[in-house]
Amino acid sequence: MTGPQQHWRDALEDGRLLFQRSLASGRVFFPPRLAEPGTGDRDWEWVDAPLVATIYALTIIPSRSGPDRAVALVDFDGGGRMMGDVAGRDPAELRIGMRVEARIDASGEAPRVWFDAAKAAA
Repeated sequence: MTGPQQHWRDALEDGRLLFQRSLASGRVFFPPRLAEPGTGDRDWEWVDAPLVATIYALTIIPSRSGPDRAVALVDFDGGGRMMGDVAGRDPAELRIGMRVEARIDASGEAPRVWFDAAKAAA
């Protein structure tokens, strides 16, 4: 893998969550790509993503053998949207509009982003 996706994954391995920002519009976008969505502008830069986000959409996936799983689409403060698992609270307590913090889990084969709702405010 090469290009923006590989650069993003390399940053995750270093413990950094990066988004891209268009130099012309200032719009932050994710997932990594060669050009800004909608405009095709290829003049962009990497920026550190804010770690605080708001749950935009939420799905609870029931489990037959363990705890239910929560997956959310979150909007980051300052721009950017991402999907991932939410942990830190019982999934039944999670709500759209709740604040979460992005975390990087480097314990597996490849790092992944998840969202911590332990300190979230309703």
